[in-house]
Amino acid sequence: QVQLVESGGGLVQAGGSLRLSCAASGRTFSSYAMGWFRQAPGKEREFVAAISWSGGSTYYADSVKGRFTISRDNAKNTVYLQMNSLKPEDTAVYYCAADYFWSGSPLEYDYWGQGTQVTVSS
Repeated sequence: QVQLVESGGGLVQAGGSLRLSCAASGRTFSSYAMGWFRQAPGKEREFVAAISWSGGSTYYADSVKGRFTISRDNAKNTVYLQMNSLKPEDTAVYYCAADYFWSGSPLEYDYWGQGTQVTVSS
């Protein structure tokens, strides 16, 4: 099992940047692919980005490609989401998730953090 805790959310103006972190407990973090999802009020949870267990492969939603970067540090049991050029439509609760294989579907992930709020003002 793995427990996930997100941090780094907050309020930022459009065009600004934030870096989210997701700290994982457990000695098997490096066995898991990691994903970031987000959920805005009244909307379904949507895929943002994912990274393979080694960090060698990354995947992005079209809406964030070129603006967001996912990375991981297996020595620190942490995955990051660097968000640049933020837009008001990026406002959502951001969740990290873990599973043995990456997927763009939240249904495929077994482990979730509690989420961190990101608000982008116009």
